[in-house]
Amino acid sequence: MTLKLVIGNKNYSSWSMRPWLAMRGCNIAFEEIFTPIYTDDPADKARILSFSPAGKVPILIDGDITVWDSLAIIEYLAERFPEAGLWPKDVAMRAHARAISAEMHSGFVPLRNACGMNLHRPVRAIALSDEVKANIARIEEIWADCRSRYGTRGPFLFGAFSAADAMFAPVVHRFHTYAIEVSPQTRAYMDTMWVMPAFAEWTRDGLAETLVIARLEDI
Repeated sequence: MTLKLVIGNKNYSSWSMRPWLAMRGCNIAFEEIFTPIYTDDPADKARILSFSPAGKVPILIDGDITVWDSLAIIEYLAERFPEAGLWPKDVAMRAHARAISAEMHSGFVPLRNACGMNLHRPVRAIALSDEVKANIARIEEIWADCRSRYGTRGPFLFGAFSAADAMFAPVVHRFHTYAIEVSPQTRAYMDTMWVMPAFAEWTRDGLAETLVIARLEDI
């Protein structure tokens, strides 16, 4: 039975991007189901609720099993498809990858609020608060640490592409869109993600969307 992944607007939905990229990047086949989010149309909300009572995307449907929340979806997929390599095989590396993914999942609220994901937005800098700058510094620290430890294994955070890269992928867009000054090492990792076929596919699709949510265009 084909897996189904319910996602929102690729231009705006950073949470949808994470499991989508994890699945595409690890060659897990799925059917993509798009449902608009951030609209004022009650029908759009009702459509999401028809898939999950949580009322949020992304949502993974595997037959009679429904999983929501980006990280929960990734963990389910890691169990369902152990051969896909969503997490590193090495125990210590896997623990590290899960820890930074959980940190991304639960933290960095100032950065999220100040620099919303919007692929259509013209690239330009904004004034950043100290809290946002601290978030940026922490993310750069995480990436630099991973690349220092595992860089000989490949160009991604843990050498080969993994769920950790998928969890941080929207940050690559945020750093680019808001013209955030980063270190050369951070830039090199961003370049690696930018040319990844699945990342490029999501970006192309997001840029091709025509739905505009006015309140998200003011950032």
